[in-house]
Amino acid sequence: EISACLVGSEMCIRDRNRSGQSVSALAKFYRIGVGEILVAHDELDLPPGTVKLKRGGGSGGHNGLKDITAAMGGPDYWRLRIGIGHPRDLYPGREVVDFVLQRPSRTEQQAIDDRMPAALAIVPLLADGQWERAGQQLHTVPRAT
Repeated sequence: EISACLVGSEMCIRDRNRSGQSVSALAKFYRIGVGEILVAHDELDLPPGTVKLKRGGGSGGHNGLKDITAAMGGPDYWRLRIGIGHPRDLYPGREVVDFVLQRPSRTEQQAIDDRMPAALAIVPLLADGQWERAGQQLHTVPRAT
């Protein structure tokens, strides 16, 4: 699988499981501290459509996060965790490696798509360095009126 990122006018394209090299090179070139980095990634431990912001933590077996952590010298970067669900809950008997490489079902994709506006709405706060406030906004579920 291939991923791409854009920083300013610089484009990097990398194997997702080896993204640490690109992240660390961009951080070094632009003098970005590890605590100012946001990595958006798929998260097995969250149901499809759940989006969470957190700083640091383990890799949870995610090879891309393992590589970034190794390249950055630690896990103290921010993560935008985009829930895709776990096959043990959604498709019992299906292997994780097969699940993460497949496209989500229509229902799962719709749940993910429905939460993207909330994730995008916090970008100005992130750009302004208001990480905690961004997390509060993202994690606050509007009350039904």
